[in-house]
Amino acid sequence: MFRQCFRQLKAAALHHSTNNCVIMDMANGVVWFTIAVVFITVVISKATKRGIMFDPKCNRPHPPTVKGVSFLRVLHTLLSKGLQAMIHDQYTKLGTVFTISFFQFKVTFLIGPEVSAHFYQGLDSEISHGNMIEFTVPMLGKEVGYGVDTATRNEQSRFSYDALKPSKLRSHAGPMIQEVGEYFAKWGQQGMVDLKQELDKLLMLISGRCLLGKEVREKMFDEFFTLFHELSDNGMCLTSVLFPYAPTPSNRRRDKARAKLSEMLTEIVRSRKKYDNVESDVLQNLIDSKYADGRSTTEAEVIGLIITLLFLGKHTSTITSVWTGAHLLASTRSLASVLEEQKKIVRKYGDDLDYNAFLEMDTLHRCIKETLRIHPPVPMFRRKVHKNFTVQTKDGNEYEIHRGHTLISPVQFNGNLPHIYKDPDVYDPDRFGPGREEDRVGGKFSYTSFSAGRHACLGESYAYLQIKVIWSYLLRNFELKLESPFPKPDWTKLVPEPKGRVMVWSSEAVVDGEKKIK
Repeated sequence: MFRQCFRQLKAAALHHSTNNCVIMDMANGVVWFTIAVVFITVVISKATKRGIMFDPKCNRPHPPTVKGVSFLRVLHTLLSKGLQAMIHDQYTKLGTVFTISFFQFKVTFLIGPEVSAHFYQGLDSEISHGNMIEFTVPMLGKEVGYGVDTATRNEQSRFSYDALKPSKLRSHAGPMIQEVGEYFAKWGQQGMVDLKQELDKLLMLISGRCLLGKEVREKMFDEFFTLFHELSDNGMCLTSVLFPYAPTPSNRRRDKARAKLSEMLTEIVRSRKKYDNVESDVLQNLIDSKYADGRSTTEAEVIGLIITLLFLGKHTSTITSVWTGAHLLASTRSLASVLEEQKKIVRKYGDDLDYNAFLEMDTLHRCIKETLRIHPPVPMFRRKVHKNFTVQTKDGNEYEIHRGHTLISPVQFNGNLPHIYKDPDVYDPDRFGPGREEDRVGGKFSYTSFSAGRHACLGESYAYLQIKVIWSYLLRNFELKLESPFPKPDWTKLVPEPKGRVMVWSSEAVVDGEKKIK
């Protein structure tokens, strides 16, 4: 029974290999849970079997390697104290590059920016996204992402970038501002709110307006996002990730929701084309996109791409917005700095802020950036090595990383290295300000919360804009107090979100005895 379980898990985890899509990194929590299960299963059933080396020829030393009895201690730390504690222990003992070896599994960790260049800049033929990817195909569609070849996938990434690039964000600022103002106008003069619940609803409205367009936002919003939650909740549960094509109840619910979403979006796309309706939303950008050979995107491709963007942007932006609010309301100094900046912005632009005003919110920008350093949406990125390469540590040691290894860049751990970030456990947005700029101390890859190099997140500017619009409005129009204890991360989630409810007391801001203008 244990052997059969191992074979099933191995087949699900190692079946397919590809590259260049941020959504795969979101599955690392499930990946490590799966690896832990696999490890335990193999220990029980195959404890006497020897490991397999990928390349017998070696021109340079291997990285320091954990194996045998030492591996059992590492596994115990992983399961009892968590991934960050395990990484810290091995980093302290072995340095910035080390491998954990267990039979055919070779997992090499790269700690710090000095050893991360190839991880983020290597060619797709040399290093790419690795395992655990097949589960995304039923959710997103076989016409996009991991269902197509590398060349097509790269062109589709260009379509998404073009739709969200900074030059097009100006057209999104107005709709975002309108959605935010209308939503918070319903809060009332004072009361207790769950920040997680409120911002989740608001980010859905913004996504419906800016990504999907008025047809969804005005006519079918509730139905659409009910189906979207049904798709994501069932498509990203553990059984669906491990066995995406098994006839399980969750997979059936996932497929049913995907089919209904496809019908709704197909009707919208066809209607726009039939009546030559041109909108200023991301969906329209995807409809108008063309491949290098002149071919237009198909209906199925447009639907797959817009669902992908919803997965990538809505959930992560919601979580980052909540974490940002929790840190601001828990930090008197940071909150005072942001409020002072808002006053200066209002004196310059008035209460009707525009896109240019949000570009000037440097203090708020640094607060969001510091939040992402502490709580990156993806705690670690993962790649598969297809061609041997050499890495050199800051101490001058050179190691050869072999084909077949899985590489890990632990984003959260790297964002807390004390030789780069002073007092890394402290929420200190000023670390990114003029004169300090700690994210540049260690070089190009000191800050990778949005990934970097060839795999940099295409929605970074869009994410910053919508979070700024939300918190600028809240800070200018409400007095807020965090009533809950500061939340802890929920490590059971693919994207670690604040655990439990985040309760905030809100009351309308009053200036000189009068209600503040919104």
